Amino acid sequence: MLTAHERTATIGAMSRGAALGASQLAEQLRRERWRILHAVHDRVEEVAETAVEVMRAEIPSYALQDERFFDDVRAQVLEHYRMQLAALAGDRDIAPEDLVFSRAAAMRRARAGFALEDWISAFRVGRQVMWDALLDCAGTSAEAQQAALSLVTPLMRYVDFASTHAAQAYVEYQQHVVADADRERRDLLEQLLAGVAPARGGLFAAAQAYGIGPRSPMMAVVAECVGDTRTGDLASAEYGYATSASISVAGPWAGRTLVVVRHGEVVAVPVVRAGMDAQDICDHFEAVQRRLAREGTMLAMGISTVARGASELPRAYGEARAALDLVPGGGGVAALPRLSPFDYLALRADDLARQLVDPRVRALLEEDRGRGDTLAATIRAFAEADLNLRLAADRLRVHHNTAHYRLRRIEERTGRNPRRIADLLELLVALAIRDGAGEGEDCQ
Repeated sequence: MLTAHERTATIGAMSRGAALGASQLAEQLRRERWRILHAVHDRVEEVAETAVEVMRAEIPSYALQDERFFDDVRAQVLEHYRMQLAALAGDRDIAPEDLVFSRAAAMRRARAGFALEDWISAFRVGRQVMWDALLDCAGTSAEAQQAALSLVTPLMRYVDFASTHAAQAYVEYQQHVVADADRERRDLLEQLLAGVAPARGGLFAAAQAYGIGPRSPMMAVVAECVGDTRTGDLASAEYGYATSASISVAGPWAGRTLVVVRHGEVVAVPVVRAGMDAQDICDHFEAVQRRLAREGTMLAMGISTVARGASELPRAYGEARAALDLVPGGGGVAALPRLSPFDYLALRADDLARQLVDPRVRALLEEDRGRGDTLAATIRAFAEADLNLRLAADRLRVHHNTAHYRLRRIEERTGRNPRRIADLLELLVALAIRDGAGEGEDCQ
């Protein structure tokens, strides 16, 4: 508690604040305001203690803290209250330099991991407790109630100003943290793409946080934006960071995923953890791609095969880049673990390979596409049934004679007999080239 001399000096200092409109108050109203503020000042430490207890009860993250933390909170609340009382007594503005102590506290809370909402909630509690104290000290007379109401605007002005500066401090700190974390992720990725897992220092700790070790099985995923219905600006960084955030969310496995926005692409390095396989990784990223597409961001994604350790990650990254070239212009996912060598070679076919397809075969397959792909389905089913026509008919759920008719029609139109291995392979290659050149919704 302050001594009588200190209290008198403080109240005197408050009265010397730069008045903004105090002369407009009736003398009786001014006396009531002075009385109320003087009474609150006399019990300011008790009011601060009440505010701390309410914060402890109403803010879950505060309730978990120790007494050392609450000593800091108590000191902050008390300093704010004394400054508020000075502002209310003089009806004066507070300069930013007056709130250096508050910005420092905001940095401490941000560094400790408290959410900005919790810090703002603490301001809300502090304002309410101060207002309750003002009302309690005012009493019930009409003059006292009017004097208390005249304090509402300057009180709200102070709280808004102080909380805004606190929020700015939080944002500044978080931007600093994000920038540092982004640099660390970039540095880690560049080292991994050089084929080396960090062995010591900060990057080693970062790699451990992502589950990445020298021999960890991992994959590479490369994503690029090919359409954005929200901004229409593919050059903006917004899609990259939105994609980065979406990818880094845990999938069907525990742990974080290293994700970096670099050179106009998003690169992810998921670790294939125990109990998982490459298909789990592919499923997760396919789900991310589809979710973002529903939200207006169309991505093309290429997914590599599994790299057995950091030394193989450069190869995996090259695979992911190559797979990205297989995705149609509208976006989709090209996952190498889902492709056979035959599929991959067909998808990589250039214009010359397409020109080498017999025009009769090409014409039939294009015509068949417009009619529901019944002949294409028959060719595939016949190959998958090891040239067993009856089994192929069963899988197609058609009569044996229908399947026989389709094969005869294919031979008549193309000059290729599907019962001959060489001719069947030619038909399958032509079919794969046709599908690979299409601009479908997905490239799975």
